[in-house]
Order: sequence, then structure tokens, then C-alpha cells
Amino acid sequence: MALTEMEANIQRDRDKNITDDELATLTLRNLIFDICNQNGGGHGGSAIGMAAIGVALWKYIMRYNPSNPSWFDRDRFVLSNGHCAMFLYALNYLTGFDSWTMEELKGYAGAKLNGFTTMAHGHPEIECPGVEVTTGPLGQGIANAVGLAIASKNLSASFNEPGFDVVNSSVYCMTGDGCLMEGVALEAISLAGHLRLENLILIYDNNGTTCDGPLSWINTEDTNGKMRSCGWHVVDVIDGSHNVQAICAALQHARNLRGKPVFVNVRTIIGVGTSTAGTAKAHHGAFDNESVSRSKILAGGDPSVTHYVTERGLKFFRECKSHGENLEKQWLELLEKYTYVYPDKAREFASRRRGTFSGHNDLLQKIGTNSFRGMPTRESNGLVLERLWQVCPLIGGGADLVNSNKFLYSEADVFHPSVSYRGRYIRYGIREHAMASISNGLAAFHPGTFLPVTATFLMFYIYAAPGVRMGALSHLPTVHIATHDSFGKVLDSLTVYTERSEKTNKLTAEGQNGPTHQPVELDSLYRAMPNLTYVRPCDAEEVVGAWMCALQSTSNPTMISIARDPAGEVPNTNRLLTLRGAYVIDEDVNADLTLVSCGSNLHHVVVAVKQLRQESIRCRIVSCPSFDLFDRQTEEYRQSVFPLNGKAIVSVEEYVATTWARYVTASIGMKTYGYSASNESNYERFGLDAKGIVSRIKSYMLFLDGRNARQMGWRSI
Repeated sequence: MALTEMEANIQRDRDKNITDDELATLTLRNLIFDICNQNGGGHGGSAIGMAAIGVALWKYIMRYNPSNPSWFDRDRFVLSNGHCAMFLYALNYLTGFDSWTMEELKGYAGAKLNGFTTMAHGHPEIECPGVEVTTGPLGQGIANAVGLAIASKNLSASFNEPGFDVVNSSVYCMTGDGCLMEGVALEAISLAGHLRLENLILIYDNNGTTCDGPLSWINTEDTNGKMRSCGWHVVDVIDGSHNVQAICAALQHARNLRGKPVFVNVRTIIGVGTSTAGTAKAHHGAFDNESVSRSKILAGGDPSVTHYVTERGLKFFRECKSHGENLEKQWLELLEKYTYVYPDKAREFASRRRGTFSGHNDLLQKIGTNSFRGMPTRESNGLVLERLWQVCPLIGGGADLVNSNKFLYSEADVFHPSVSYRGRYIRYGIREHAMASISNGLAAFHPGTFLPVTATFLMFYIYAAPGVRMGALSHLPTVHIATHDSFGKVLDSLTVYTERSEKTNKLTAEGQNGPTHQPVELDSLYRAMPNLTYVRPCDAEEVVGAWMCALQSTSNPTMISIARDPAGEVPNTNRLLTLRGAYVIDEDVNADLTLVSCGSNLHHVVVAVKQLRQESIRCRIVSCPSFDLFDRQTEEYRQSVFPLNGKAIVSVEEYVATTWARYVTASIGMKTYGYSASNESNYERFGLDAKGIVSRIKSYMLFLDGRNARQMGWRSI
């Protein structure tokens, strides 16, 4: 119902008396009310509770330009509690991001029938302007924010000069109770404190409420004490639901603190001003009409009108647009002077901003692999990575296993204030999940500016899997080096670095680690993961091909899966054909069957084929390091590798064969977990050495008895 003239006059009087900050807070809340209620619900409770925080950040604190969401030196904001997405969407609209129209906001929680699309997704997605990273799984955003802060720190240490702070971006991350309980967040918080990331500010929406009920039901820890013990400054705000200037003062103080990241503990009320305020019922769902009407009247609006922002409220926020344009203009002027004073650095900085780097193609094409013959793929990979580190903007490290991963680095290149923030090697410690998620933040800082690298055993990438998945979902190019990807454990030469960075070699045995370390099923997860390229090279030649693939990618992560086992003799491997995913390494046009394998099992197939040929069974051999790359090839090429002529095609791999059936007629693989035993013993134990392969092939061929293998259906043999 429209307002009467008397009611309208009363509203105008109230509008004159309300402060700008109060009006802005109500304006934001009222828009969130409409977004939440337009389709019967959404996660609005925390969003309206955080409204005063939003006003403080977007109006007074953050450096950004709504007219250019990708301005390089903007402050980054991460909404780790991504279910509060409408908080971010509403602020992007109010402050004048061109793409965020009211029509976009109206799409939130809609059915999206008949091809309707909107940027107002249920959780923020990186493809949308004003969204730095995709968030939703709780805790991921905190780790992403740590990656963004590392990126900013590294660039500022590398390129800033006195009077020329060309990189000055801070990172603000919003979190709720849930994020702070997730393991990935705790890993990242611990590392951020250790690295003393003073450009990182974590804002805690402390509303004391979870989906299920009061926070006290599940958590009674001293959060501030925990953060201090992790190496963070702590700043408290008591009234975070209303007092914008108190929040501003706390955030300004946080920005001025040095030597540590800052945790700002802001007490808020979930669903503030509604009938469900302070309860779990406010977490999601629609809000009552009476509370919404009252809030709109307080802001000088008409409660019968939705998706409308008063002229005064919109003007207050839209001033951020011209302010942001001026900030970027000042930065460009500074950059112009910087280019004149420091031309060499300026050229390099411009290249990093463009995301272009060169030299790696020639390097990879010219690497000779004869000297790597017989070397385990983790060894040859380490040597290739060492060379690439000199010509590519690689950054990253391993999860406490870099000696075993053969991830070579210089002590002078460590990223830490005790060494330098210019360093690119990050000592992640035993934090696999955070390592992967922090890498996503590094990649998201600006396209192509960094190429993050992680490393650990393939088995331990199960800890990192959610972070790897988020990188794939977000189209972020990262490289994950997964070593020890088989169940073979042998003696080898381990390169060790002393405190003086001198290399020494010693003969060592890792030990028979057993099934806990043998990833018989983990390949299936990563081979099934959309937009992740999983490559399992068999020798140094294919390792080079894997890196060619990884460095060509600009929109997806790559996992290079490599072995500790010495690489047996495999003929005709080719780095360029590796890029096709699968290729014939030993042809016989009259073959009775095709055997296909990859990684550390392929050389056993090569030996088995020699024995089968001696028994008059004609074979051809295919190397298949990557299903993902193979699937991108033409149908004609795929059929040339795996003919559809009814003849047997058998895969051999020391994994559970869940993913081979789309190509082959039968598989030799694992049906159980591994075993704590030596290399030779395990391949023999599970029938994956040449003798076992020959025996199982002969039994399969006897079963087929000349029948069409494809018509008989896939089977594990």
C-alpha cells in the first residue's frame, strides 16, 4: 500500500535527521531484504548483520575502482562465508559496478528457466566482476586470501622503490564461525601468522550463531587467544551491527599495524532488526514483512516498493565510483613516473601485469633427455622444474616433503621476512589442503602474474583435494606435482640440502610404507575431475611433455603424477605426442591385441609384450599419460590409437581400473589396497610385473577365443 501524504512527510523528516552512515546501513539491509525475499529465501541473516561492516569497507576503507574491477593495484576482498553472497552483490550494485544492475540482482535464487542467466549465483563465482575468488565451501576463502596476500607481498618487495609504491594492495577477508572451524582455514591462519603477512586483515562476523543453533552448542574456545597464539594482531569491535565509524577506526588501525596479519573480531547480530534476530532461524529463509517494512520506513522509503534505493542512499554509495576512478588515475600517474625513473623494473612489472612470460618453450624443446635415461620421473621432473624456475614466474613449494619430491630450491629464494618477501619458494609445512587453496589465491591475484606450484605425495593430495577441485572449478592455472604415485619403494640417491645449501648425496631407503601411502584409487578422483588435466608420464621425455601441457594452460590446473621407481626402458616416447594424451609407441598393423599403460607400469608392459610375441601373440603398445588430453583429440585420431575393430585392448596400471573402460575392453589393475613390501614383491604379488601381465593376457585371449572383444563388454582380468 502506498504511503499517505502525512506518512510521506513524516518519512522526509526522519530522512533529514538520520546520519549518512545510518542511512547507508539501512539502504544496504533493505536491498538485501528484497534480494532474499524475491524468490522465497536465501542466506540473508549474516548479510544484513554485516551491513555496517560493508559500509565501512566499501565507502571508507578499501581501495578499488567500480569502473574497472580488474585494476591491478586494488585492494582484494574475499567473502569466505560465501553463502552471504547477496552482501557482496548488493554492495557491487550500490557502489556502481557497471555489470551489477538491479536486473542481475533480481536473478538471485531464481529458477533460471528457458536459458535465463544471472551473475547473482548462490555463491560468489570468480568469473563475475567484483568477485575475486569463488567461495562457498567454508574456509577456502581464508586460504585464498592468504594466497592473495602472499602475491601482493611478493610483488611489492620485488618492484616497489622509495617513493614508488606501485604495489600497495591489502587483502580483506570476511569470515564467519564456520570458516574458522574448518581445517583448511586453521592451516592457512597458522601459515599466515608464521609469514607475518601484515597486508592481510581477517574480519570475523561474530554473531554467535550457526545453522543448527547457538555457537555455544559446538564451540567454546578462546578465538582471540587462538589467533594471537598463531601470530596475529587482534582488534575488537563491540557494536558491529550499527556503529560504522567504530568499525572504520578498527580497520584503519588494523591497516596501520605492522609485523603480523590482523584479526578483527566484530560482534554482530544475525538477522538484526527482524523477528528472528540472533537465532539460527535467521540464517536462511525469507524475512517477515513487518520487519522489512519498518526498516524501509526508517530509511525514508516506501515499504510497498521493492528493489528501490532512495536517491540519497544511492548517491552516498555511488560517490565510490568517482573516488575509485581517481585512485586508479593517481596510480597510473605514479606508474608513469616509475617507468621514467626505473625503466628496467617497469618493463618487467608491465610484463607481469600482462601475464606474459617467455623462454620456457625454447627451454622445453631443447632439453635433452638422454642423460635422464633410467632416472625416476620424480628425479627428471625435479631437474626440469629447476630449469623452468629460472625463466617462469613460478611460485610455491611443497608440504614438508620437498627432498623426496625433488623440488630443488635455494635458501636465498625462500618467501619469509627472515629471508625476503621477494623469495618465491614457500615452505608450506604439513598443510596440504591450505597449500592447494593458497595456490588458488596466488593464481587469482591477476591472470598470468603468478604460476603457482605445489608438491607432495599423490596419496596426500587426498588431503588437498577440495582445494584442487576449487582451482579446477575456478579455471585457475596451477601445477600440482604428485610424487610417489605407485607402490614401488626402492633404494635411491636422495639429494639433501644442508643449512649452507651445499648438496650432498647419500644412499637412503624411504621404507616400505605400505597401503597407507599407496594411492591405488586416487587417480580416479583426479581423472574424473572436470577442468583438471591429469598427466602420468612414464619417463623424462614425457615429463617434458607434461610441463609443455602445464605451461600452455591458462584456464585449468594440471597435476603431474610421477614415480619414485627407476624408469624402465620404454621405446619411442615423445614429448610432443605426450600432448595428444595417448599415442602408439610400438605398432603392429596385424596385432591380435593392444596393450596400453602409463607411468611406472609401462615398462613392465614393454617386457611382457616381448614375451607374448615369443608365444606368437602379436601386440601393439600405447602410452597413455593423460585421458584429459586424449579426449580433446579428433575422433579419427582416437580411433587410430584405440581401434574399434573388435580386437582386444587391455590397460595395465597399478590402480583400481575405474576410468579405463571408456577406451579398453579389459583392464589389469588393482582390486584392493596395496601391501607393505618391496617394489619387485608388490608388482609380482598383484600380477602387475611382466610375468603376471603375460599370464592374465593369455587367460583373457583364451576366454575371447576369437570373439569380438567389445561385444563381450569390459572386464577386469
